[in-house]
Amino acid sequence: MRKTIIVGTGPAGLTAAIYLARANLNPLIIEGPEPGGQLTTTTEVENFPGFPDGILGPDLMDNMRKQAERFGAEFRTGWVTGIDTSKRPFTLQVEGQGELQAETLIISTGASAKYLGIPGERENVGRGVSTCATCDGFFYRGKKIIVVGGGDSAMEEANFLTRFASEVVVVNRRAELRASKIMQNRARDNGKISWALNRTPLEVVADDAGLKGLRVLNNETGEEELLATDGIFIAIGHSPNTKFLGGQLTTDDHGYLAVNPGTTETNVPGIFACGDVQDSRYRQAISAAGTGCMAALDCERFLEANEIHEAAEAEAASV
Repeated sequence: MRKTIIVGTGPAGLTAAIYLARANLNPLIIEGPEPGGQLTTTTEVENFPGFPDGILGPDLMDNMRKQAERFGAEFRTGWVTGIDTSKRPFTLQVEGQGELQAETLIISTGASAKYLGIPGERENVGRGVSTCATCDGFFYRGKKIIVVGGGDSAMEEANFLTRFASEVVVVNRRAELRASKIMQNRARDNGKISWALNRTPLEVVADDAGLKGLRVLNNETGEEELLATDGIFIAIGHSPNTKFLGGQLTTDDHGYLAVNPGTTETNVPGIFACGDVQDSRYRQAISAAGTGCMAALDCERFLEANEIHEAAEAEAASV
């Protein structure tokens, strides 16, 4: 039985691991087959403090992992296929690892950006295709950008990107937008934003030299069009990675784990949540790392007040 198990290895999970390992709690971190979170699909990271010349996303994650390992954190790879939160110690079923038990859990499984599912999209993530305007907008100064989506997130991203781009074209497969009226009006009042509505994205077009454009179907005419662009931002939402929990932890209306305000505590004592799995608003590496620190400190204090490891060992020895 472990004192704590961390599920997920993005900035939040790795920061929690660093803090817990330095506190001699020897955390076990369960990482999926593609560890590191969304930053592993990001090329240059220029807004993480401490790197004045920027750093590649995968390199930043690798550095954080090495830092956690230096202090004694242990990593294992496998999908968490089941979890029992009804009693402590908590039990996890991990593919390839069997059954694991822990006095406390930290959930830092993040949220996955929704993609269009069209040819050329995934292959060009980090090469002109992005899901984060705040992360990558700076790289498109004076360039033409496409934002795909019709909700509040798309309007917000489009407005933000006009700080950098010469033109932002909003592409939406419907003639009308889903965004709230106030967000629509704000975007329509922005002189840098133009509209390509009632168009269905078909393919991200690129070659060895880079991104060329977005091929779309004009739903009014039935004809295909190539919208030339320097960058494509997909803004159709995110999905928190919580399915493996089987609904055992309380979530908000959008599926993000609910935590007590000002803490990382979930509705189950001894289980904490950090990073994008509980943050639908900021979704930044630095804010995720901050909540990872909070989760580690919350977890450490909980263990001090609710120790069960020694009692469990004594009970086992008496049998």
